[in-house]
Amino acid sequence: MKKKCGYIAIVGVPNVGKSTLLNVLIGTKLSIVTSKPQTTRKNVVGIRTDNESQMIFLDTPGIVKPKYELHRVMMDYIDYALLEADIIGFTIDSTLHNNPATLLQNEIQERLQNKNRPLILILNKIDLLPDSKLVLPIIEKYNALNLFDEFVPTSATKNAGIDELIKVFKQYLPESEFLYDTEILSTQSERFFVAELIRETLFKLYRDEIPYSTEVQIVQFKEREKGKWFISAEIIVDKETQKPIIIGSGGQSLRRLGEITRKEIEAHLGLPIYLELFVKVRRNWRNKKEMLKSFGY
Repeated sequence: MKKKCGYIAIVGVPNVGKSTLLNVLIGTKLSIVTSKPQTTRKNVVGIRTDNESQMIFLDTPGIVKPKYELHRVMMDYIDYALLEADIIGFTIDSTLHNNPATLLQNEIQERLQNKNRPLILILNKIDLLPDSKLVLPIIEKYNALNLFDEFVPTSATKNAGIDELIKVFKQYLPESEFLYDTEILSTQSERFFVAELIRETLFKLYRDEIPYSTEVQIVQFKEREKGKWFISAEIIVDKETQKPIIIGSGGQSLRRLGEITRKEIEAHLGLPIYLELFVKVRRNWRNKKEMLKSFGY
């Protein structure tokens, strides 16, 4: 049997479950997941390999109308993923988006049309529908657009429809030798995932605008043969008033952030670490190209 291999872009508006979907498809946690929209800022690469196929998934930021330079960079990541992809998996929240005209606004439809590659509509969160049969009229509405090649209802949180989705992806994968070793789950570094885990905890612990005003930069990442690995990170905020909120009274909030994140990082790396966190102010960093570049955007 000839092998199949290709890139699959997972795209959609914020909070439709793209990151949860990637984690389920890969079988492990790669993308950070929170209840807040716009958690994902950079493309996360996840690789799923079996005997006959290798799928290289690109989990992308949610499609938004740019408000900051950061948003424009995030949209560039989406355009790059769409350019690289052999298959596009456009994901919707089936409980909210049953009106294609509402969802497929100009900035989205332009990105999907004329791509000349298979376009799969993933109708996620079907477990939240009052009746599973309600997904059928939604499919009919999207089918009338003559835009999508396949329709797959899923629930990433309940692991429903995932086998069918993998089957559909395999159907459209191009014939090719594998691009990566069969044991590799991602091409991104441990430093990247550690920074993402710190950001995930920020999104979960802090409310309102605070998580969106923060960025995480790994300053030191020391792997040791004996003893705990040493990781030092800076939490970047864009206003002086945000720094004491992150730190908390007597440093209590920052300590809690560190304790929760340390456990997450240790579970991810499979070994004990020493985590050191600092809070730095970089005014208006979301609108400064050079600063964004220094943060890896």
